[in-house]
Amino acid sequence: MIVLVGIFLLHIIGIIMLLVATIDNAWWMTDDISTDIWARWVKINGEWNTTSLPINYPYPQGYLQAVQASSVLACIFSIIAILVFVAQLFTLTKGKRFTLSGLFQLLAALSIMIAASIYTDIFHKNENFGWYGHSYILAWISFAITLVSSVIYFVLRKKTA
Repeated sequence: MIVLVGIFLLHIIGIIMLLVATIDNAWWMTDDISTDIWARWVKINGEWNTTSLPINYPYPQGYLQAVQASSVLACIFSIIAILVFVAQLFTLTKGKRFTLSGLFQLLAALSIMIAASIYTDIFHKNENFGWYGHSYILAWISFAITLVSSVIYFVLRKKTA
């Protein structure tokens, strides 16, 4: 029972981190600019104002849409995985549980890895100042958490939990 509560809490933490990474506005930061995958905030006269992301350089639309779609898919897959986890816990017999949950978590991990990898490779490569923000870091941490969660689901499939 403790193992199931632990995996459930790990999964919830992963979902929260995925949602924050996808929604929050801190993938790339400077002293007066905060950028995420949806918009850019610029500090003017001490106040933050939202603007659109530049079209083309340094934000090619095809890559940007791939990052956006992959991030949203990671959130969706992880939420589906937790719903399937709860449903499988009460409906399937031991030995058949958690395979589908593990599969959805693996898809979530791969989706956020794709989003963060594309962002790393395409965006902000040639900028001399600025740093990756907490949302970008959370995307990579949530990749690790969802991957570990997926592996745990596949291991639990064989256990008697």
